[in-house]
Amino acid sequence: MNESSGPSAPTPTGAGVRAVTSDTFSLAQAVGGVRGLAESVAPGLVFVVAYVATQDLTVSVVASVAAALVATAARLVQRTPVTQALGGLLGVGIGVVWAWRSGEAENFYAGGLLVNAGYLVVLLGSILLRKPLVGYVVEALRTGWSPQQAKDRAATPDATSPASGERPASDGDDEAPSPFAGLTAWLQDPAKVRRYSIATWFWVAMFALRLAVKTPLYFAGDVAWLGTFHLVLGVPLWALVLFLTWVVVRDPR
Repeated sequence: MNESSGPSAPTPTGAGVRAVTSDTFSLAQAVGGVRGLAESVAPGLVFVVAYVATQDLTVSVVASVAAALVATAARLVQRTPVTQALGGLLGVGIGVVWAWRSGEAENFYAGGLLVNAGYLVVLLGSILLRKPLVGYVVEALRTGWSPQQAKDRAATPDATSPASGERPASDGDDEAPSPFAGLTAWLQDPAKVRRYSIATWFWVAMFALRLAVKTPLYFAGDVAWLGTFHLVLGVPLWALVLFLTWVVVRDPR
């Protein structure tokens, strides 16, 4: 927080994952507004509509890539941030490669299923190890990914574990605190570990639900329903989980 803004100045509402560290949560801003939502949904929507209408993989792939390229080009021409548009283009690109090489339309979604499975395993493992991944992400965002800010946060009384009573290292200590101590100090706070674990379970549930619904459709080769649930369980579900995460991890101080 900028010192000139005063201690009561609210943290601006963030976009994407950064929304979980904001003082207030804006669903519209979290998903990038109407334009960001359209850029995320359009390539997948165009693919499934084109395939259902034509049953032609080539037409569907070309239409989907064209939608992603148009969104990215528009951002470049207007000189606005292209992160979300590029993300959509990358996702489409992976799906296109899988579908094109196999000749099977359902493989447009294969890469996404594997990514979801990977996230599920990693997140679940972090909970079992009592090092919930959401905690690292949130604390990294709060410290700005900066070693100096992390060090400053670790040196404050708030970073001290209430359970252990440990104090930050002073100038007279043999070893200075790690510059990234602020990113892991929360592991000594049972209350934070519990909150971050609950938040991480939300993400586990999201990936598990996607896999449970879409995997049978993938193996059945039902592209129409697979594409439909890909959209329904995409940005809308992600936004809901983001909001639930914010509710659980927001700093009450």
